[in-house]
Parts: sequence; C-alpha cells; structure tokens
Amino acid sequence: MRWQRLFADLSAQWEEAEASAERLESASRARAEFGSVLLADRLRGAEGTRVVLRCRGAGPVAGAVVDVGPDWVLLVDERGAEVLVAAPAVLAVSGLGRRTAPPDEAGTVTGRLDLRWAVRGLARDRSKVQVVLVDGAAVTGTIDRVGADFCEIAEHPLDEARRGSAVQGVTAAALSALAVVRTAAPGLD
Repeated sequence: MRWQRLFADLSAQWEEAEASAERLESASRARAEFGSVLLADRLRGAEGTRVVLRCRGAGPVAGAVVDVGPDWVLLVDERGAEVLVAAPAVLAVSGLGRRTAPPDEAGTVTGRLDLRWAVRGLARDRSKVQVVLVDGAAVTGTIDRVGADFCEIAEHPLDEARRGSAVQGVTAAALSALAVVRTAAPGLD
C-alpha cells in the first residue's frame, strides 16, 4: 500500500510538472506569434467596429473600419463621409476589441492596393475632399492627378463643384505627407 501511494504521488507530481511546462510553452509560443502581428492585422480584425485613430497632424479621427490596405485604413464617420487614413500617420488606435485578422488574410492582390491606388480611386471618382497633411495643414478641393509619389489637388471650396472658375490654385502634396483624406459628407456632393 505504501509503495502504491508513493508511486501515485510521484505520478501526480510528474503530471503536474508536465502540464505546467506545457502551459509555459504555450504562453511563450502565443507571445512569439503575437510579436509578428501588424497593426493592419488588428485593424482588419476590427472591420465594422467604431475605432478612434490618433493621427499625426489630424488629431483623433473616429469612424467604423470599412477596409484596410497595406498602408491605409478606410473609415466611415458618423456623418457617412469616408475617411482615408494613411497608416504611417497613425499614432495610436482605441476601440479595437480582441479580434485580430490572420496575417495572410490580406492576400497578394490586396497587398498591392497601396495608398497611391486608394488616392487614385478618389481622383477617378472626382470626389470633393479635405486633405490633411502630417503637419496639420489642410487643403480642400478635388484630387486631379496622382503621380508616383504625389497627388495634385485643385483647391476649391467643398460646397462648389470643381469648375475652372472655382479653382483657387493647385497644390501638389507628397503622398508620404498625407495624414487623412476626408470625402465631403453626403449631400455636399
């Protein structure tokens, strides 16, 4: 009897040590895996959720996450306006929740749809926009053209159509200087 209790006690200690080692290894593996997660993956996991992005030059930008590219985030604000945020301008994000999208969920094609591609979409749609740069300067008007590393904005008031008589000037903004591009709220277009 004594030997059986001794062996049972040793067996229980062994099983507890094994389980403890496995828990430590699992926690270590989880930390290592999370170490490879990008902010874009966290934002992709928050699609449909209202978040607040603190942005260089633009301050807090709130809205529901609609889409995430390799270097941009698209939100829809409470007025229904689309807000394109350049990922390098994002300083912090609140409201993410716990979900993280798998890193490979973006896919190879989506991974190529960079900020230049997104800004070209705004130019193609002739959307009236407010462009906020990382230094806080803002320009309103219509994006006319997008080059390799810049975009040209025909400056005009948002409540006026882009007509030659309304254009007050043209600003060429470096894509690397873009913080936020807001489309005019529905009803102003």
